[in-house]
Amino acid sequence: MGVNQQGCFPGMQAVTPTMKKNGGGSIINASSVEGPGGMGSLVAYCGSKWAIRGMTKAASHELARRRIRVNSVHPGMIDTPMTQEHGGAAAMEYGATKVPMRRVGTPADIAPTYVFPASDESSYITGAEIAVDGGVTATHAFGG
Repeated sequence: MGVNQQGCFPGMQAVTPTMKKNGGGSIINASSVEGPGGMGSLVAYCGSKWAIRGMTKAASHELARRRIRVNSVHPGMIDTPMTQEHGGAAAMEYGATKVPMRRVGTPADIAPTYVFPASDESSYITGAEIAVDGGVTATHAFGG
């Protein structure tokens, strides 16, 4: 994937014509706590999440005049089938010890975070990063 001549990521490029025609809208990019923070042994993953941050901020400037808001959500460790498959209950228990709130998040913790930036109530918010991570990015790299 790359950027088009206007500098906008192709996925966002696909939705912007309709949004422009409709007078605006909201794009919410899914990232990770590893975007703002980073973690050893995850260079490629962290790099891709960092790229989502930059892409979001650049697109927020590019599309704001068209009344299209662009924000990103950065979940922390979330108990999902994927994380269970890769680490199991032991990883969830260990992960919880590294989160200031001392628990791993759930999909129910994340889902509402996408609703607000998609709503008209967020009409003056663009280029924002929303961390839903139990306080991880408020500390030093899962410093607990």
